[in-house]
Formats: sequence, C-alpha cells, structure tokens
Amino acid sequence: MYWRAISEDLPGPRWAGLFREYWPAYRAWWLKEGETARPTYAEGLRALRKHMPEMVPLYEELCELAGGGDHAARFLSFYTPPPYLASCSQAVWGGKQPVLVRNYDYNPKAFDSLVLRTRWMGRTVMGTSDGLWGLVDGVNDKGLSISLTFGGRRVVGEGFGVPLILRYVLQTCETAEEAGAVLARVPTHMSYNVTVLDRKRNYLTVMMAPDRPAIVTYAAVATNHQENVEWISHARFTATVERERFLLQRLRLHQDPEEKFIGAFLKPPLYSTAFNHGFGTLYTAVYRPRKKEMELRWPGVVWPLSMKDFEEGAREVTLPGVV
Repeated sequence: MYWRAISEDLPGPRWAGLFREYWPAYRAWWLKEGETARPTYAEGLRALRKHMPEMVPLYEELCELAGGGDHAARFLSFYTPPPYLASCSQAVWGGKQPVLVRNYDYNPKAFDSLVLRTRWMGRTVMGTSDGLWGLVDGVNDKGLSISLTFGGRRVVGEGFGVPLILRYVLQTCETAEEAGAVLARVPTHMSYNVTVLDRKRNYLTVMMAPDRPAIVTYAAVATNHQENVEWISHARFTATVERERFLLQRLRLHQDPEEKFIGAFLKPPLYSTAFNHGFGTLYTAVYRPRKKEMELRWPGVVWPLSMKDFEEGAREVTLPGVV
C-alpha cells in the first residue's frame, strides 16, 4: 500500500488534484446500485443544512473544486451512500497521558491511504481520510480525538456516511461531551460505534444506528457489535466478542503499560490478515490528544505525525497477503 501525508490549510489545488485522482473509483462505487438509488443534490444539500449547517459553505467550496458536477456534489454530501462494511477495534488507554488506539480493518482496494492535515473553517484537523473530506479517525487543535468501528448490524437507512460525521465533530467540537451531543443528533445511514477522547481525559463511545436512538456510553472499548450481538455470522467471522474481551482484560486485569497495550493491536486476536474477505488490518493508529500527535503503525514500522510540525511524506507499506 502506498500511503501519503499531505497538508493544505485551505481547500485548493492540492485537494482538487486528489479529487481528480480518486474520483473515477469513487464514482464507480457510488453508482454501483444505480444513480436513482442515491439521493439528489437537493436532498443532500437539504440534509446538510438541517444537520450540519456549519459545513455547508465548505461543502459548496469543495463541490466547486471538484468541478461542479452533479454526481460529484451528490457524492460529497455523503448523504445515504452505498452500504459498506468494516471490522475494526478501538480503545482508550487511560494512563498519565491517555491515548486512543485503533485498528482499521477494511478492503485495501477501497481506501484512500491518505493522512490529511487541513485548516478548514479556522480549525486545524489531522486524520485518516475517507472520501477526501471524511475521516475514519483524527484529532483537532483543541485536543479532541475520534475513531470509528462498524456496529455489526445489517440495517441501512437514511443518514450520512459516518466519515463525514467524524469530520463534522472535529470541525465543530472541543470536548468529548460536545462530541457526544453531535453524535447522538446527526443521523447515520448504518450502525457505528464512535469513540472520542479529549485533552482533559474525558472519553465516551456513542453507538449510532439509523433505526433507533443513539446510545451514549462511557465505554473505553469498541469492536463490532453494540449492546448485544445482532449479526451473528459477522460477529463470528470477525471475532468481535473475543476482541472486546481481550481489550477489556488488557485495560482492567493486566493494566498493560502504554507501549505493550499499543503493541497488542499488531498481533492476533486484534490484528487481522483476512484481506481476501475485506477485513484485514490496514493500519494501527495511535492518537495523543494532549500533544496533538498521531502515529500510524504496521508490524515493524512507526510513522509519527505532529499537528504542529507536520511533515509531508509517503510510505510504501507491505501487508501480509496483499498483492
């Protein structure tokens, strides 16, 4: 996998170039169920104005940079996109300097492999890109970090793709409490567990769903089910319960030191090589919200990134079983 880390304060030519590069693949994915299966431009804009009004000027600017086409604008709204499944594990290690650690388990052929540092809407955000303005994890200049896992349910409804909701949280929130209120309010098209950790050591996990109210918890661990296992075959295949128990033992019984706890994400049962099924571990991310730093990790490789001293760069990463 070829990874890049790119910084552009305001939407401009570099973002536009990225969009041109990624759009053919994203357009094919977005249209795979047919154009009429996706909301219209007016429906997506209406939903943004209702649920994330602060994002509308940025959305319109990005649509213009993307060429102003109807399909691109509808895609960029992230409103009721095609369904997609991931696996993932995440946990808050509550030491002297708390960290949020996560594995992102997904299809390597449907992934941006991109870290973006931006200063959109007057707020600096750094995180792992999805859809070129959504995020699957990240941190902002107020020391708020965030990460997602799939919630392990088949239900698909009307709502936003969760990467844009994570972007919205980091653009508009400063604390875990504020983030929890947003995550409980904004509709999502599928079920996800979103964990946030702020600079004051506060954390929470919100279990989001398209067909029932969000559940705000103070859980430090999230894998791929919510209060109960509801998709048994997916749970069995991804070992979601076993991974949750493993992480809880690391936090409660063994009380691993930080480096040992992070290292556990790079080994079974948390680390997965099921790439042919779309659930292999693409990377491990470590967020230190007080320092506004992140690390991307792979077996034997650590790539540190700092919001303050962000260094652009690239890495070629070899994953076991991925050609």
